[in-house]
Amino acid sequence: MNGKTILITGGTSGIGKALAEHLVKTGHHVIITGRNQDRINQVTQSLGCDGYVADSANPAQLKQLAATLQADNIRLDGLVLNAGVFYPDSVLSTTEEAFDLTMNINTKGPWMTLQQLHPVLNNPSSVVFVSSIAVTNAFASAAIYSASKAAFEAIALVANLELAADGIRINSVRPGVTATEIQSKAGMTADQQSELFGSMHTTALGRVMSAEDQIGAISFLLSDQSLAMRNAVLEVNGGYGL
Repeated sequence: MNGKTILITGGTSGIGKALAEHLVKTGHHVIITGRNQDRINQVTQSLGCDGYVADSANPAQLKQLAATLQADNIRLDGLVLNAGVFYPDSVLSTTEEAFDLTMNINTKGPWMTLQQLHPVLNNPSSVVFVSSIAVTNAFASAAIYSASKAAFEAIALVANLELAADGIRINSVRPGVTATEIQSKAGMTADQQSELFGSMHTTALGRVMSAEDQIGAISFLLSDQSLAMRNAVLEVNGGYGL
């Protein structure tokens, strides 16, 4: 996989940033999106990639992103739908606001990003959705998060049929518990994070995973080696639940 142009949503932190750094180092043109211009500027200058403000919960910004790429004659070989949020709460306590925001960013956001960027996707091209093992494993306080990830996987299932003639393939990676900024953004305290990460010592891997642990699976799905794969799911879970 050499010299591809790949856009990563939510590329200013966590898995998205780690992937962007890896792809730049291996010779690809990388474009990241994020919600904060200052943060985008910091990351793009550090990594040597391009970046645009495009909040997955803001349809106008997603439409503007597509228009800008088309105006600049940028074509994409890969699209990583990585932007996501996690607001832990119980089924009975989750607010309507938290439900709507989670669905807007984790489900509507990647759907609309795929829809809007369809005109700039090459034939062939690879779309990779960063999902979660919460789709198939029950975690307390993660019901809405789980539903939001599962919902887009269902969209991807049908989109693989509808976009097949355009040479677009869509596959998913389901990370297990991975230590990134998402835990602190979710409101978890340092002690809560330490307890969660410590519990991963009982997995086959023997530790909590890092963002870098997810890079291999995503890179493979972006590469030409995955040309025959459609709606495949790669779980990178460190052996959780074995």
